[in-house]
Amino acid sequence: MSLSALIVDDEQLARDELAFLLKNVGEIDVVAEGKNGIEAVNLIREHNPDLVFLDVQMPGLDGFGVIKKLLDRKLPLPKIVFATAFDQYAVKAFEVNAVDYLLKPFDKKRVAQSVQRARSKIAGQASSSDKLETLVRMLESQKPQASKLLLKAAGRLFLVNQKDICFASIEDGVITVVTSGPNGMEGQSNCRTLEELQNGLDTNSFWRAHRSYLVNINRIKEVVPWFKSSYQLRLDDKKQSEIPVSRAQTRRLRELFGL
Repeated sequence: MSLSALIVDDEQLARDELAFLLKNVGEIDVVAEGKNGIEAVNLIREHNPDLVFLDVQMPGLDGFGVIKKLLDRKLPLPKIVFATAFDQYAVKAFEVNAVDYLLKPFDKKRVAQSVQRARSKIAGQASSSDKLETLVRMLESQKPQASKLLLKAAGRLFLVNQKDICFASIEDGVITVVTSGPNGMEGQSNCRTLEELQNGLDTNSFWRAHRSYLVNINRIKEVVPWFKSSYQLRLDDKKQSEIPVSRAQTRRLRELFGL
């Protein structure tokens, strides 16, 4: 039985190595490759593969985040083989929950074993959705939230506290982050999308007020009524920037502040 497979890893060499090993295993058709979590979700939805080799450590939306997105969107889950360079608590969790994993650098024999395990599960129609959901929720509760964000400004790299971020905006594929406080600054994030940036921030504080803006609700100074029952947000950065609220998010704004 030939299996369709997807490889997702932010390192080109790792993708190439795994694709080569899978070719030698035989009866594995690698239908696509992705380099980040956002691509993973889209490719899984597009190709509906039997098996996904998913890197755990990726910037922005990591391997755990990919599974959470699939579960949240009620998308059918393929069989998942996690890949990681770190033999830590996550690996033990995979074993307990019967989710296979590969340690980097990849071993030919171990890759073949993963494929065989996937074949057995597919043949037995074993559902791993519940186990995966339990695993993801458990890992999310244990995974520490990054408290700082790396920004590039004036040829230098700065670490800023999440609580100091006012908002982030995207234009022509470049994400600009503005902070407040006495050392308020403006810099660029290396994230590719606002969604990727948001996934690394506190979900209770950061809100996608507009498709081009991500806002820290704790840094909103004033809600300004705008034309045709719309609103803008005035923030507490040095420029007191005004951020539009999209019509789709107006209801959420009213819920947040009881408008």
